[in-house]
Amino acid sequence: MTPDTLDAAFAALADPTRRAILLRLAESEASVMELAEPFAMSQPAISKHLKVLEKAGLVSRGREGARRPVKVELAAFNEVIGWLERYREMWRQRFDVLDALLDELKSQTPKS
Repeated sequence: MTPDTLDAAFAALADPTRRAILLRLAESEASVMELAEPFAMSQPAISKHLKVLEKAGLVSRGREGARRPVKVELAAFNEVIGWLERYREMWRQRFDVLDALLDELKSQTPKS
């Protein structure tokens, strides 16, 4: 994932409405009309959110006759997860070193 696409993904995920849309799409693909139902906003407003999610590669739109279902793109999520996982592993290693150091210091402390 390039820095630009990673930035776009995190920017898209920063908005609670877009996260709610993704949560809904995790259940099944849906049309813009279906996605707009639970929100107090217009279909054009939902479409703007979808454009941000599409630009980030997190969703795509298909075509089934007149219907244009929106679906989650798992590959983009896997790239974000991979990026986060590298930092998680780095911090886990650092905490392991810190734990070892603390255990060593505890063993050197004289008991009264």
